[in-house]
Amino acid sequence: MEAGIVGLPNVGKSTLFNALTSSKQAQAANYPFCTIEPNEGVVSVPDARLSRITKLIPPQKIVPAAIKLVDIAGIVKGASEGQGLGNKFLSHIREVDAIMQVVRCFEDPDVIHVTGSVNPVSDVETIELELMLADLQGLDNALPKAERTAKSGDKEAVHRAGVMRRCLEHLNTGQPLRKLTWDANDAKAVKSFGLMTAKAILYVANVDENDLEGKGPLVTQLREFAAKTGAEVVPVCAKLEAEIAELEETDRQEMLASVGLPEPALALLARAAYRVLGLQSFFTAGEKEVRAWTVPVGATAPQAAGVIHTDFEKGFIRAEIYCLDDLEKYKTEKEIRSAGKLRVEGKAYVMQDGDICHFLVNT
Repeated sequence: MEAGIVGLPNVGKSTLFNALTSSKQAQAANYPFCTIEPNEGVVSVPDARLSRITKLIPPQKIVPAAIKLVDIAGIVKGASEGQGLGNKFLSHIREVDAIMQVVRCFEDPDVIHVTGSVNPVSDVETIELELMLADLQGLDNALPKAERTAKSGDKEAVHRAGVMRRCLEHLNTGQPLRKLTWDANDAKAVKSFGLMTAKAILYVANVDENDLEGKGPLVTQLREFAAKTGAEVVPVCAKLEAEIAELEETDRQEMLASVGLPEPALALLARAAYRVLGLQSFFTAGEKEVRAWTVPVGATAPQAAGVIHTDFEKGFIRAEIYCLDDLEKYKTEKEIRSAGKLRVEGKAYVMQDGDICHFLVNT
């Protein structure tokens, strides 16, 4: 699963990306379009449950969950019409599963703002409009062919054309597609269209070092805007986080303490991105490895087994599952089993966030 980092030029996207992925790349120059081809990186998702498990099941190795991030070049007004190489950049957004929009929420005369003034809501609306216009254009181009195919009477073709029309009607009201509610069949069709405003979105408020908690007026404006669509806002000082990411662990903890942060804000951001992507974790735990595995919310036990190895989904027989609270109460898996707290689940079981599992498979 991938999240694309987007925003206007010079809002701190690449600085944030480099910090998230602990990249040591040179910082981008202070002018638009310094990112041309999208950079890709993988970021770990901090999870305190891993340390709780390893206190009782000490492993040789600990492996956290991870998500893939794509740093996409800055989008400007007119991108849907090709401004600023917009069509190329928009195509990169179509390929990701969710959007992380970095929004500038700090004043700095030395950092150029592409519009000349800092206004987070205006910045969000600029990109939202460009994505809606691009979606409208794509649907307008695709619908005639879809309707011709639907005339054959094929049920799937008729359904796809109908979903396209519904998307067009909604976009023409000036609202993004993520505000619509879809059933599973419709949602599958929408995803196949690559529509950008249907993707879940997370707003990243890039703040200065005097507003690390995001309580200033610029972030407040962004929160009020995001609340109308149920979107989440995470305040991050990209400049500070980039500095923290470069430090050794001891120095990192000292710097965090000096600014009053219990952990890097990037940890909060990684977990928020995980939620926005609709993901959750289950764990496997043994002497060799304690590991967090990633599955979509709603995944079944066989699908979870398939994340470990594709053959495990086909050969799934059953899963043995217990929870972290029981591990901390009974201390060992043996005692959990003796207490009757080890659950045996079959193919219909829907995975719950935090399940600790053993899978029995026929390979």
